[in-house]
Amino acid sequence: MEDDAPVIYGLEFQARALTAQTAETDAIRFLVGTQSLKFDNQIHIIDFDDENNIINKTVLLHQAGEIWHIGTSPADKAVLTTCFNKTSDSRVVSCAAVWRMPSDWETGSHESPDDSVHNPQSLELLCHLDDRTHSNTACVLWEPMGDGKRVMSLADNHALLWDLQESSTQATVSSTATLEGKGQLKFTSGKWSPHHNCSQLTTANDTAIRGWDLRTMTQIYCIENAHGQLVRDLDINPNRQYYLASCGDDCKVKFWDVRNVQEPVKTLEDHSHWCVDCKMKNVSQKYTQLQ
Repeated sequence: MEDDAPVIYGLEFQARALTAQTAETDAIRFLVGTQSLKFDNQIHIIDFDDENNIINKTVLLHQAGEIWHIGTSPADKAVLTTCFNKTSDSRVVSCAAVWRMPSDWETGSHESPDDSVHNPQSLELLCHLDDRTHSNTACVLWEPMGDGKRVMSLADNHALLWDLQESSTQATVSSTATLEGKGQLKFTSGKWSPHHNCSQLTTANDTAIRGWDLRTMTQIYCIENAHGQLVRDLDINPNRQYYLASCGDDCKVKFWDVRNVQEPVKTLEDHSHWCVDCKMKNVSQKYTQLQ
């Protein structure tokens, strides 16, 4: 693929949510969530045929609201989570939910290639991941190496560990952690580490990066002023357990060794605009870029 021209797939609406389908082992598949204030939003399922360098697509309706974050179950490729905005009592609230795709969602099951675009099916709501106490969910993280029965949501200054039951139709909070300090602290992003038996979580809030032990729901390290401005995203190195990457509004990408958080291992300053997303490469995966 390195010698081929890039494959471009156009969306009808703006999109900021993109993820790979973790449980899919045979195909190269990505999910994209759209943002529209006037029309029903969509989940675009994009299959990349690397032999022919082409894209096949399926479109599903997401009528709950504009999508800001999307995640997929590591065990069931038909199950996903979204974080979305909706209006409640004349104010915008960020919510989260678990969904199931229709049984015939897979590409090729429609009568024609464009059938899913002109007559899209809707997602099936399995359960909500918010309540009156914890709202404004920034992201939902699936347990990386799990059986699809545990997720973590970051809502305002709370990290909530949920147990999914009854085929993901019920969700209960099993434990919580609270971000404490001066001012109105709020999580902006996070990653569930695949290392240490999936017992650690890394989060970002304002300009800081924090590590958490999920067995005790306590903080284990903090990188104060990791960036000069808001930290937008971070990622855990899938091959080296102590290393992570972060990016932010200061236009920088930084690499960290959490055993020594006094200064980054490396800083990239090649961007002229803020950085909203960063990923550390697993050599066995293929990647796509959302613009």
